[in-house]
Amino acid sequence: MNTLRYLTGGSADLFWPGVLTLLIVATVCSLLSVVVVLKRMAFVGQGVSHAGFGGVGIAAALGVTTSAPVTLSIVLAFCIASAFLIAALSRRRDTEPDTAIGVVLVGAMALGSVLLHLAHQWHPAERVPGWEGVLFGSILFSGWAEAMWSAGVAAIILALATWFRRPVLAWAFDESGAEAMGVRVGAIRSLVLVLITLAIVLAMKVVGVVLATALLVLPAATALSLSDRWRPVLILSVLCGIGGAAAGLVLSFEADWPSGAAVVLSLVGIYAIARITRTSSARR
Repeated sequence: MNTLRYLTGGSADLFWPGVLTLLIVATVCSLLSVVVVLKRMAFVGQGVSHAGFGGVGIAAALGVTTSAPVTLSIVLAFCIASAFLIAALSRRRDTEPDTAIGVVLVGAMALGSVLLHLAHQWHPAERVPGWEGVLFGSILFSGWAEAMWSAGVAAIILALATWFRRPVLAWAFDESGAEAMGVRVGAIRSLVLVLITLAIVLAMKVVGVVLATALLVLPAATALSLSDRWRPVLILSVLCGIGGAAAGLVLSFEADWPSGAAVVLSLVGIYAIARITRTSSARR
């Protein structure tokens, strides 16, 4: 069995940092996924995740891609700026939210493409990230330094989400009611944007820019198809996220598929099973 051989053999140290990073990312994204789905922020996540391509381009142009913490910090700063730019454009009366997201998305992707092209000329001796790695990720991209960095960022996300869980859940399930209770809706929306951005930057490392949003949508979509109570939904979302990540890793190792795509396909499969189960139960 390839999975056991890879994770226990001589190459185990090559895979374990990425495996642990993916499980950490899956846990964090699964929790935030509930808010993303309830508030219909999936397209915002798509825009922010693709904006990360521009951040990678900036890091490559500066010649700092060999330093993972520096690169991730640049990508994070660029993604947060993009998230707030989307929010600012969306508040304008003459700009629809989907238009604002589209403008930022394509602009960041184009910027990243140009900068990656120039980075090969400006820094020929540097290891410049390739298109496929940035777009679709790989668990092999993560070393122990990246795993520790991811664990630290995940701890910050979980701490903030736990501290502000009551106003965030109130805003997610009933925004007008939350505002009537004195919840600062604007501040909570900004906090959630930052948390989503942090999670996306973590996810980009293991599943890439294109598939990062899947980890923020599919776990909660599956959980909400099985329950409409917030506590079971949170638990089911985390279980689905971790289960999908684990199943995707096994599929990737056994079938020699790209890890990011295998994880997302596993999550899609779990979602399909949940929908079929619900439909079958409703017909009885």
